[in-house]
Amino acid sequence: MIPVAKPYLPDRKKLDAYIESIYESNWLTNNGPLVQKLTQRLADHLSLDADCLVLVANGSLALHLSYKALDLTGDVITTPFSFIATASTLKWEGLNPVFVDIDKDTWNIDPKLIEQNITPGASAIVPVHVFGNSCDVKAIEKIADKYDLKTIYDASHCFGTSLDGKSILLSGDVSTISFHATKLFHTVEGGAVITKTKTLADKIRKMVNFGIEAPDSISVIGTNAKMSEFHAAVGLAVLDDMEYIEVQRKEVWEHYQRMLASSYQLQKRSPRASNNHAYFPLLLESEQAVMEALNSLAEHGIQARRYFYPSLEGVHIFDNERLCNVSYDIASRILCLPIWSGLSAQQVSAIAKVLIGR
Repeated sequence: MIPVAKPYLPDRKKLDAYIESIYESNWLTNNGPLVQKLTQRLADHLSLDADCLVLVANGSLALHLSYKALDLTGDVITTPFSFIATASTLKWEGLNPVFVDIDKDTWNIDPKLIEQNITPGASAIVPVHVFGNSCDVKAIEKIADKYDLKTIYDASHCFGTSLDGKSILLSGDVSTISFHATKLFHTVEGGAVITKTKTLADKIRKMVNFGIEAPDSISVIGTNAKMSEFHAAVGLAVLDDMEYIEVQRKEVWEHYQRMLASSYQLQKRSPRASNNHAYFPLLLESEQAVMEALNSLAEHGIQARRYFYPSLEGVHIFDNERLCNVSYDIASRILCLPIWSGLSAQQVSAIAKVLIGR
């Protein structure tokens, strides 16, 4: 079986060395030395300010904390073409997702449609850099400034992605990222919030630890969103191998592109942004073709994924009555192929040949 995703497991000797330091310190959580070390090393690796980078227990909590810290209310403009957490976290926080359709080529939220969907009760825009492909940040920021809206970018797929030569995580009031096990970089479970100001980051740091500012002072409504030392240990060991991981993913991505670009529609990527090669999605001619491709791949022991499916505006929990036609269409025809470190050239060729020959 070739899985669609395979978590990268770091070198045991490196990992054991980090874990040994946990046993020596007996410090397991509450902003321990490894969490502090990972914060600084990630900031250095991603060209960010460590004072504006807050590690958390997962990417969903990163979104929850961002909405709370920015005091969002009412309606929030977002995309239906994303993982469920982008919108479900809004609903969980008592906010109303207003779904705006996507561009048919980039698969990101269409800025031309945002303005006409802004309601009197709107407080923010939550765009997604889909598959690590940069949104039209300039157009979105112009709209946000005009209507005095906060902007929170779901950058879950964007580890190492740059925009105009700078980290894409610097976009908006806040960017969030996921460090889930299948991501390009991971801490098994984890995530981060990247803020524009240290003041906002400090507010979120308090919220991560129940709102506790000092042993005898609770200053904000908080929760338990802390990253543990063991998760940070995995992150540090994975980060040690990032150059290898990035090279491997790039080779797989480019191999797929060479074999499949003439047969399938690929995502149109922003010319201003880098490609971190985190995913390889392609668009088939119909939903029936997707099902046939999935069956053909499965017969050869290959797993693929309909990602993202379904289009979120059609999920009943959101009580949405408007169909986003482009997102609905793309979601019905999308297929993500296996891409992970260690996937061999022979395996990539075999996957591509099944799709071409079906």
